Amino acid sequence: MAVYHDARCRMCRRSGMKLFLKGARCFSDKCAIERRGYAPGEHGKSRRVKETNYGQQLREKQKARQIYGLLERQFRHYFSKASEAKGVTGEVLLQMLERRLDNVLYRLNFTLSRSQGRQIVRHGHVTVDADKLSARVLSVPTRDSIPIPINEQLIVELYSK
Repeated sequence: MAVYHDARCRMCRRSGMKLFLKGARCFSDKCAIERRGYAPGEHGKSRRVKETNYGQQLREKQKARQIYGLLERQFRHYFSKASEAKGVTGEVLLQMLERRLDNVLYRLNFTLSRSQGRQIVRHGHVTVDADKLSARVLSVPTRDSIPIPINEQLIVELYSK
């Protein structure tokens, strides 16, 4: 299983906003975006280039991928499922991502970050019992109930090319 091993705070700095990838550190004064509010790299301070439409679409897709901790192939798979489903593709995509087990643990405040939730699921501490397969989904999350600052329409436009 492939995992991102580089600095997670670098992703927040690249996107220009807090993605809350490090749990409690993102709420403290040690957060990298508060210490250095510019993009990472040698030319992070001086580089001020106007982004193209493609650049904006790519940045939104990367931000969504990084928030949910997915690799490109996994994200593309979710997008293809969402485009085949009934409804608005962007909203369906976010609904599918919000219903992942690691994200549910994060939303229930069992974990401090989604990556921690993913580790708990991966280590087998939280499982779906195959003998008693019964569950109730009270409601599918709507776009208004998802507090993530993502413009899903830009992601749909990117993959529609």
